[in-house]
Amino acid sequence: MAILVTPDTRVLIQGITGSFGARHAQLSLDYGTRVVAGVTPGKGGQLFEHNGHKVPVFDTVAEAVAETGATASAVFVPAAFAADAILEGVAAGLELIVAITEGIPVNDMVRVKRAMEGRRTRLIGPNCPGIVTPGEGSDSRGGCRIGIAPGYIHRKGHVGVVSRSGTLTYEAVWQLTCRGVGQSTCVGIGGDPVPGMSHLDVIKLFNEDPDTHGIIIIGEIGGSAEEEAAAWIKEHCRKPVAGFIAGATAPPGRRMGHAGAIISGGKGTAAAKIAAFREAGIAVAPTPSEMADTLLRIMK
Repeated sequence: MAILVTPDTRVLIQGITGSFGARHAQLSLDYGTRVVAGVTPGKGGQLFEHNGHKVPVFDTVAEAVAETGATASAVFVPAAFAADAILEGVAAGLELIVAITEGIPVNDMVRVKRAMEGRRTRLIGPNCPGIVTPGEGSDSRGGCRIGIAPGYIHRKGHVGVVSRSGTLTYEAVWQLTCRGVGQSTCVGIGGDPVPGMSHLDVIKLFNEDPDTHGIIIIGEIGGSAEEEAAAWIKEHCRKPVAGFIAGATAPPGRRMGHAGAIISGGKGTAAAKIAAFREAGIAVAPTPSEMADTLLRIMK
């Protein structure tokens, strides 16, 4: 099992004819992801062809869903139009939308969040690397890769990874794989101030997934999402959890990397998040290079 996506998930790519969307559509097809449709307004009727795959392109998400049965999408749409692309997927009843786009205006994301209230659709991102559920075999192909994460570093197994940082997601995954430890699902939730799924949303799914035996949670300065997840883990999580918080040396008031990574009003510091993790019984890795080993120590 896995969370959110499986090898059977039918994926459409919004922005498949753009250079960035096209490149990652190709990589997902090579990985074995079931990419069944693309969407680019005005280019309906075309085919996206790659290594023997012929993916039909539609003008709208609704048409793509009706014709192909797609249940998830990846959004590779410029920031000015990305919010409307997300909402188009919500209106079409998609189960999952993965918004890769960086720089979506905060007001646009507030509008998206309000429009999604009470709807069935889950949103990962924006400004995220996406999600990978590895497949079988030594190269994990045949799984589901939605987004920009390097599929080849993954290995099928029993550790769930959730992170605000894309590069630290890859680092944790690669450390696990190098130690012969596979992953159930890896979710990069993104670092924007108004995200879709939070750490807590993903942790709850991992906690209920029988194929996830341990969890790595990676956070960073800014906001209170990590503290909220830690409080829930302390009371409810039945599995070993290791964590890492990035930004311990960041000065207050200065944004570091992600738009949401800023210490404001004395809140959102790395020290506060690390303290919350320890209070919750989460094993804290002192450096990024020790994330996998920290989890494996407590799993043993």
